[in-house]
Amino acid sequence: MVATTSGRANGEVLISSDSHVMEPPNILQERVAAAYRDRAPLFPQLKVGESFQTHPGGSDPGCRVKEMETDGVSAEVLYPTYLLPHFAMDDGKLQEACFRAYNDWLIEYCRVAPRRLIGIAAISVYDIDGAVEELERCRKAGLKGSIIWQAPHPDLPFHSGHYDKFWAASQEMGMPVNLHILTGHGYHKETVFKNKTGVENYRGSVNLKLKEITDAFFELIFYGVLDRYPGLKFVSVENEVGWMPFMLQQWDYYYRRFRGVNPPPISKDPSEYFKSQIYATFFRDTVAGHNFEWWGQDNCMWSNDYPHGNSTWPESRKYIERDLGHLSPEIRRKLLCANVARLYDMEISQPAERRQAAGATGSLA
Repeated sequence: MVATTSGRANGEVLISSDSHVMEPPNILQERVAAAYRDRAPLFPQLKVGESFQTHPGGSDPGCRVKEMETDGVSAEVLYPTYLLPHFAMDDGKLQEACFRAYNDWLIEYCRVAPRRLIGIAAISVYDIDGAVEELERCRKAGLKGSIIWQAPHPDLPFHSGHYDKFWAASQEMGMPVNLHILTGHGYHKETVFKNKTGVENYRGSVNLKLKEITDAFFELIFYGVLDRYPGLKFVSVENEVGWMPFMLQQWDYYYRRFRGVNPPPISKDPSEYFKSQIYATFFRDTVAGHNFEWWGQDNCMWSNDYPHGNSTWPESRKYIERDLGHLSPEIRRKLLCANVARLYDMEISQPAERRQAAGATGSLA
């Protein structure tokens, strides 16, 4: 059952399509098989207020639910923080063991409020049979999708047949495949653990980051992956979206111009695959707010990036009003909750203030 609301500020339902957990320091070492324990990464021990650990709810789900109420958020889709760089591991077996340990912890975290905390399973795709098995295990445990590397290993490009079993399984299970910044064998692999300074750091933050996601979607579209798996869904996470309509316009133009003499293995315009199979998250993207009047209304999803320092918490509604305030209530509802709820098969719950006004009781867990 879907609960509907009306109005703007306090009446709108907010679901964050990209939020994060803060993994406790020793969750991998404690949970991996004994053979991997001495090589499993140990995450930093942070106090609240340090680095990414801006709020206690990052690692404490009970605190998180309270902090979600402060921001007026009904539910959040959850990604790792410290695990993200480890998508660049070269040891596939170690990566698989670590990701399984993380997933075990995430499953427990989300069980505190399963309708509000929507977990995304970390999947190692070196061994595709193992990846499919872990995807199935996590789906049965209540997780709603997978995160794999955004920048694949050079020997395993997305257009290769290596992934076919995983694409097929993701399609069959209805598990969207999520591609998050700073994952895999990309520009950040050798620098992510270092204190980067200097002009080149800006190149990475914008130019190189966008190159990775555009390359990923180019392969998935132009090499026919989405054509072969029409029910498969992908999500671009934390890459913002203001640039996307221009890129799709250019892809459509050159596809139409040259398909007669150099036909790729696809049957329709590249932008059509985006409309039917690709979603994207945004949270600080004023350009996108203007584009939404004519583009992306059914594919893009608001997020708050909680609990990271760049998060819009606890003033998310201020930023929403700044970037989306000119849009109709119908379009806003799609961007703020309906699109993400449809993608991950979520129930849309009323925000806390609406439940209280109606005299609602009980937990959203």
